[in-house]
Amino acid sequence: MKIENTKAQMRKGGVLEFCILSVLKDEDAYVAEILSTLKDAKLLVVEGTIYPLLTRLKNAGLLNYRWEESTSGPPRKYYGLTETGKLFLKELDTTWSELHHAVTIVTSQKPPKNE
Repeated sequence: MKIENTKAQMRKGGVLEFCILSVLKDEDAYVAEILSTLKDAKLLVVEGTIYPLLTRLKNAGLLNYRWEESTSGPPRKYYGLTETGKLFLKELDTTWSELHHAVTIVTSQKPPKNE
């Protein structure tokens, strides 16, 4: 078993969607800003991965977008959370906290002593 495969699987399973929604919780952003934030957190995501995720989140009613003119190139598509997206993110945040707490308990336990 290769560690890279396991690490990739750990990043999947909704974690990336959760991170994208979290990036957008305070303000709208365009793809380059989202990717930069994820990269700064050491979550390396490529454009070929993020665009389908953004489309899926938009189709689910969690995101909307708007076009904005740019002074340094073509117009940019800014993504933001819908009201449904904000509620969904709140639920994900609770779920993540519970999962993080449970994993911390399990991984912090000392092995039983052989008696």
